[in-house]
Amino acid sequence: MTKIEVVTDSTAYLPPELVEREGISVISMYYDMGTNGATPELDVGGDFGEFYEQLATAEQVPTTSPPSVEDFEAVYAPLLAGGASVVAVHASSALSEACTNARAAAQRLVDSGQGGERIEVVDSAAIAGQLGLLVLAAARLSRAGMDLPAVLERVKAMRQETKSWFMVDTLDYLRRGGRIGTAAAWIGGALQFKPILTLESEITAVERVRTRERAVERLVELMRHWKAAGADTFFVHHTSAHDDVQDLAERLREIYWRPPEFVSELGPVLGTHTGPGLLGVGAGPSRFFEPS
Repeated sequence: MTKIEVVTDSTAYLPPELVEREGISVISMYYDMGTNGATPELDVGGDFGEFYEQLATAEQVPTTSPPSVEDFEAVYAPLLAGGASVVAVHASSALSEACTNARAAAQRLVDSGQGGERIEVVDSAAIAGQLGLLVLAAARLSRAGMDLPAVLERVKAMRQETKSWFMVDTLDYLRRGGRIGTAAAWIGGALQFKPILTLESEITAVERVRTRERAVERLVELMRHWKAAGADTFFVHHTSAHDDVQDLAERLREIYWRPPEFVSELGPVLGTHTGPGLLGVGAGPSRFFEPS
């Protein structure tokens, strides 16, 4: 059976030790603070504290960009040369050009006779932890010996049954970065509220609450209901909110009767658009991690 390699981009924000253990290849996105040019997000490592300090005082809005077609080729080609097929699960096409560039790279590898037809690019319709959960499913199913069509089918099915929610301290970063989605209607008078948002290909407004404490309670309530619906494996992520995210993970552990699949901090590419203080949660059915 042909080996399957799983590839994603850095906006999955999976912890490095998990990436290594699961054998996942990660392609870096870029951010630009306007001083030293575009920086690969993966070059920052796992400590984003300095970035968030700079973001708080930045005079101009940082910009972000997807991996180039050449970046994707550089990762895909060696995997194909080793005889593998590739499942490439990338950030939502509504938020990034990652899938577009990934497919262009696959076509170049077809045209050059390097096996690009063995690359399957999956638009996750997600980002951050929600993307990460789909990537983990693809990696574990592949390692368990499922063939390529079966892995693709399961990942796409899981995409329909995985949800995430997040709260931000302010909508200002989303507004400045042009990623405001349906929450645009809240701009202005709503800035004193704590918005709760979700991702349905693009960022979608859910509700507004008056305090951060109440927003956290609402995230817990949403996760409790989603678990009751069958989504029994979860993740938690944050931007520069280390103490809050650990408290939230512990609360959800009591509800789910299991630890999170991962707890992670979102880096510069997403942090540019959300600002510090974000708390995010999400879950999907664990059955998608197991071969049927």
